[in-house]
Amino acid sequence: MFNPERFVPIAVEFIKEKVKELERDGAVLGISGGVDSAVVASLAKKALGKRVLGLILPERDSSPESVEHAKLVAETFGIKTETFNLSPLLETIGAYSLVPDVLHRKRKNAEKVIKISYSILPPFLKPFSRGLLGVKEKLLRGPTAYYRIKHRLRMVILYFYAEKLNYAVLGTTNRTEELTGFFVKYGDSATDIAPIACLYKTEVFELAKYLGVPSPILSKPPSPDLIPGITDELAMGMKYETIDKILTGFELGLSEKEIAKRENISLRKVKEVKKMMENSYHMRRHLPLSLQRKEVINA
Repeated sequence: MFNPERFVPIAVEFIKEKVKELERDGAVLGISGGVDSAVVASLAKKALGKRVLGLILPERDSSPESVEHAKLVAETFGIKTETFNLSPLLETIGAYSLVPDVLHRKRKNAEKVIKISYSILPPFLKPFSRGLLGVKEKLLRGPTAYYRIKHRLRMVILYFYAEKLNYAVLGTTNRTEELTGFFVKYGDSATDIAPIACLYKTEVFELAKYLGVPSPILSKPPSPDLIPGITDELAMGMKYETIDKILTGFELGLSEKEIAKRENISLRKVKEVKKMMENSYHMRRHLPLSLQRKEVINA
């Protein structure tokens, strides 16, 4: 069982040790206004004090509340921030031309259409699950490049600031995202230290409550904030609670049928998660420094 009270000092010491080991003077992280970055921001502050910089990296298609929530996190935990708008870079690269302009001009309508369209797509045609391996469908290549370049640009800017300050880059990816491939290779996985990569998403929420993450962030649906209307659970096709139960079953060495029976989850969903794990294996071969799960669970 995960214990937030025991985890915090372990994670804090881990961050301190790795920053020292890498001979860095502090750490930088992207603060998105979501729960993962809020948790890492809190842990970083406890570990490094004033030697933490939070970067707020909005762009044209970001949710209007993202910057507001990111600033709320920084204010709550006393972290210095800088804001860098990625829109001009994305415009120059041509990223916005890869999707219909209506996403930007009529955001509310676009959100509704995207939610409905995405919810009825079969798993093998959803951009996330289909994109874990090569994307053969030309229709999906543009949107795939459109959202992945945003993650990779975020990391470019994070490292730009980090190297100017001799800081390490802290990642905010969790265990659920790593095991299912719900991250961008050489994007949000390209960091020096990953303090919460050992925690499932449901555990991150437990930790967030313990750390005092503001309620507006805890109450909103997790989202990569890349495409209007797309939330994490919509992209993956099931709730985090369900995914985490399935992943835990595999961690315990149970078979697909045993997991389905034990958790009262359809075998189809168990197989879908297993497929995500298999198809994203190549993405986990070069990941940043992170706590081992056994270090956390057995503490």
